[in-house]
Amino acid sequence: MRMTLPSRAEMIGATERRDASYDGVFFAAVRTTRIFCRPSCPARKPKRENVEFFRTAQEALLAGYRACLRCRPLEPPGEAPAWLRPLLADIESDPARRWKDEDLRERGLDPVRVRRWFKEEHGMTFLAYNRARRLGLALGHIRNGADASTPAWDHGYDSLSGFRDAFAKVVGDAPGRSRNARQVVFTRVLTPVGPLLAGATDEAVVLLEFMDRRMLETQLRAVCTRLDCVATPGTSPLLEWLERELAEYFDGVLRSFTVPLDPPGSEFQHTVWKGLQRIPYGETRSYKAQATALGRPEAVRAVARANGDNRIAIVIPCHRVIGEDGRLVGYGGGLWRKQFLLDHELKHAGLMMSAG
Repeated sequence: MRMTLPSRAEMIGATERRDASYDGVFFAAVRTTRIFCRPSCPARKPKRENVEFFRTAQEALLAGYRACLRCRPLEPPGEAPAWLRPLLADIESDPARRWKDEDLRERGLDPVRVRRWFKEEHGMTFLAYNRARRLGLALGHIRNGADASTPAWDHGYDSLSGFRDAFAKVVGDAPGRSRNARQVVFTRVLTPVGPLLAGATDEAVVLLEFMDRRMLETQLRAVCTRLDCVATPGTSPLLEWLERELAEYFDGVLRSFTVPLDPPGSEFQHTVWKGLQRIPYGETRSYKAQATALGRPEAVRAVARANGDNRIAIVIPCHRVIGEDGRLVGYGGGLWRKQFLLDHELKHAGLMMSAG
């Protein structure tokens, strides 16, 4: 059974105390530097909002982070084996390099010994680590809106097809696998609350998530699985439509989105999400009031879960739902974003009323 991470508050506390007892339990990654560390790392601690956590080094690598050179999270606690240190240093100096068994033998290293060390310490072979490191870099480019072919060549893949094969292991299928396959095209959209990853089929927008959300690739994979689609970076008329409406929303001139939406979900989830879209701009509802409005006053928890499963941020306004006591709770993009969006809408709703 896979180990569950401690709560975020507990992990934040452990990293701020540099608590070595948590080493191996999780890894802390800093979004601004793209580096991941042990909890006990002696480096200067970043702002809390810039940190995300991973169970394994492999997860951090696949998310585009590189290992810290101070706490060396890819080495066992204490002194690293002297025979391995030069290899680890070379990997970090040239992370795009494709290492082969012959390269290790030329350095006087036994590939079996290297493979065993990585497997015992990190649950993956050396070659698997190397692939994860390169793929993480490539995904980092894609998360910033690059074309699929660019990171393929920039990060050590012999061909575009090689990158597509590696990409498939993360999102569940290769970008552009077939001209006949249904596709989800995705791109980055910049907003005052940070960049979002937007995805759309030819018919509708299916994804709009904050790009600093944990395990964003997992969300993308889930959408592609539910829709039986392949994912590819790019743009489309629907994504351009969405981007225009988001710009108008943040300019304070748009109160209701018109771009077509088709988020994958159950019938109950769709009912909840449509209910969210009926909450007026500049207003809020409690989870209880939301459930009552749907004719399901006994289903407050189920409604709250459906809100949390919403994969189209802002346009499906789950930020307008608050606690019964008026507190801000339960927003995947972070409570600071929820507060920003509510303040933005309240301000512009008031300006519109004054103008009327």
